[in-house]
Amino acid sequence: MLRSVPFARTLDISFEKVEPGFALCRMPDRADLHNHLGGPHAGALFTLAESASGAAMLATFGDQLSRATPLAVDAAIRYVKLAMGEVVAEARLRASREEVVAGLDAGERPEFDVTVEIRTADGTPVSEMTVAWTLRPNR
Repeated sequence: MLRSVPFARTLDISFEKVEPGFALCRMPDRADLHNHLGGPHAGALFTLAESASGAAMLATFGDQLSRATPLAVDAAIRYVKLAMGEVVAEARLRASREEVVAGLDAGERPEFDVTVEIRTADGTPVSEMTVAWTLRPNR
């Protein structure tokens, strides 16, 4: 992930656990990533969550990259509580791998959601995000 998405390195995002349909990522507390309240900037939280969603997606569909290109097509984030300190993002695929691959097999451009919960290191929820992904067939 860090090779294919270099921007994630800028935020020191670490990929703690990645498996089909799931990813757990962590972003350290760094002063240069803070907002005016002293917590992680909204853009940093967005990037953490989007990176986690991409890892969960790639762990599920990485074997399809020879015939399709993954693209995020939409994202919605909700900030529910001020984040302070280190944060973690837990992403889960909300689609059946079989259905998505069947869509590719049928020549479609399947779309599917990955939901992400962002929490502080002690487990307090601070943000929720849904990223809609597509697998665009290569021509």
